[in-house]
Amino acid sequence: MPNFGSASQAQLATLHHDLQTVLVDAVQYFDFSIVEGHRGEMAQNAAFAKGLSKLPWPRGNHNTNPSLAADCAPYPVDWSDKEDSIRRFCYMAGVIMASARRTGIKVRWGGDWNQNDDLRDEGAFRDWPHFEVIVP
Repeated sequence: MPNFGSASQAQLATLHHDLQTVLVDAVQYFDFSIVEGHRGEMAQNAAFAKGLSKLPWPRGNHNTNPSLAADCAPYPVDWSDKEDSIRRFCYMAGVIMASARRTGIKVRWGGDWNQNDDLRDEGAFRDWPHFEVIVP
């Protein structure tokens, strides 16, 4: 059974408890890494400058403490094979979103911002690794 390595566990510790619950459940069914949880000011502004985030510091969900967002990647992932990596991100997202539903925790995925389960209507900005917990 897959489990998180030490780097993923360190990122997991920066996340909101509800998001931790979802990701710990999901990794039992699909092997993935938590690439980033909480982002400080420099990291957030760098992500914004590169076009990897739509929001500058401190407006992103990665900027809260604990973080309301995590970036995850299937393990292993071949970043050079875009078509295959997108398929693997979608598969991973299905597992994570199923874990969210199973645990009763609301999560939004950066591949389906409007949460209608239609990946064709998201516009130009897709954030395949991004998951965020929706807290009441």
